[in-house]
Amino acid sequence: MTILGLMASRADAAIIDWQAELQRCRTLRENIAPLLQAGEGISAVGRSNRSVRRCIWIQRIAVRRKIPGAEAW
Repeated sequence: MTILGLMASRADAAIIDWQAELQRCRTLRENIAPLLQAGEGISAVGRSNRSVRRCIWIQRIAVRRKIPGAEAW
């Protein structure tokens, strides 16, 4: 029984709430927009910030899966 409980919790953890993630990424993008406009490249910003790298990954997967509201960075 314990093993089934652990497997179920892992399966739930793997489910992505796409709309919440995309909204979080939009907010993050608005926050880093001044850096990008100042001439910093997305790769330079992404190397320094794990959440930016996650958002880039989320956006890529969402665009590939054609999730509504997804946009390429």
